Amino acid sequence: MARTHLVWDWNGTLLDDLSLVVESTNAAFATVGGPRVDADEHRRAFRRPVSQFYAEILERAVDDEEFGRLDQIFHDAYRVGLTTIALAADAKEAITSWPGGQSLLSMWFHEELVPAVDAYGLSDVFTRVDGLRSGAAGDLKAGHLARHLEHLGVAGRHTVLIGDSLDDGAAADAVGAASVLYTGGFTDPARLRASGRPVADSLVAAVGLARSL
Repeated sequence: MARTHLVWDWNGTLLDDLSLVVESTNAAFATVGGPRVDADEHRRAFRRPVSQFYAEILERAVDDEEFGRLDQIFHDAYRVGLTTIALAADAKEAITSWPGGQSLLSMWFHEELVPAVDAYGLSDVFTRVDGLRSGAAGDLKAGHLARHLEHLGVAGRHTVLIGDSLDDGAAADAVGAASVLYTGGFTDPARLRASGRPVADSLVAAVGLARSL
């Protein structure tokens, strides 16, 4: 089955922001007396819904109201540091190595995502850029991917998604798309490999795998 369209994830995939995400997570945890986590701990525990990740680290339940407060603190800290963050080292090379159509789907807020993509010089690359327009930032990605492909008029069976989380793989599964998971982002590589999905250690290698599907 030909996979002619590639959907890229943004945070932790094209954007190399793991260190900032960990710093911002710790800023949120500090406000409730939570522990500090390092990058390895974050990658081993991170999952969506993000409220479940927070509950595991804090070792207690996190209700919607508290998650909303923690999420706001996280995003405020993240925005402060975002101007210092670069694309993944091989992001542009990987993008240019895909022969078909490409789009971008992120769980970052749409009104902030679009100017950020433009600032990195990528606006002309993607046929569509979608960020989060409604719902909580920590929710699952499957519904967003379904709407993204519907707007594009692209069938899941013709699509491959490259992302850095198990939720990216689950979202692709939900719409009948293929996925390649990238080890340079928010999720421990062993967890990605244990999922049985194709896994790559670089974005160029991820595109190579995507082209072979």
